[in-house]
Amino acid sequence: MATHLDLEEQEQLDQVKHFWKRYGNAITWLLIVVLAGFAAWNGWHYWQRSQSAQASSLYDEADRAARAGDTARLERAFGDIKDKYAGTLYAQQAGLLAGKVLHERGNNDAAKAALAWVAEKSSDPGYQALARLRLAGIALDAKAYDEALKQLEGSFAGEFAALAADRRGDVLAAQGKKTEALSEYRKAYAGLDARVEYRRMVEVKLNALGVDAAAEAKK
Repeated sequence: MATHLDLEEQEQLDQVKHFWKRYGNAITWLLIVVLAGFAAWNGWHYWQRSQSAQASSLYDEADRAARAGDTARLERAFGDIKDKYAGTLYAQQAGLLAGKVLHERGNNDAAKAALAWVAEKSSDPGYQALARLRLAGIALDAKAYDEALKQLEGSFAGEFAALAADRRGDVLAAQGKKTEALSEYRKAYAGLDARVEYRRMVEVKLNALGVDAAAEAKK
């Protein structure tokens, strides 16, 4: 009986040896790939968390500089976050913040550079839209109407389409193109939810051009 069991065990052992000889390398490499992938996945998420934490710290610095009105420090903080953590949302938020504050402080060239970076590099359609709208606003203030309209070309994500139409209306109205301006304001009014406060501002613009927006909407 013992001999029979020994022979059976030896046969099983030989089968295992044969199987491992045939498939062992493939299994080993498969395990290496799986474990390496798992390690890379963990490493990637750790790296992302680390990047996000450091970018957040730099954004806080930019925010403090903005609230203090220290544009030089704001530009440095934005430059650092843009150079080191360009792929994070914090960098794009810092660009929008820098564009807003620098424009308010009269540094339009730096403001436009920050906003143009967001418009070009952001992975978020909403941030891109905001940057383009603000660039158009700066150009409108400077009476650079063609530049403003260029920023408003193409498609805008979601609710930003109505805001882009409103801004085009502003540019066209400034150019004295009443008919074209009315067309854009009507698009903006129709595209904004009735509960959105800004819709009333568009209505005021339409009223100023002789159009009763509320009455038209009821037809």
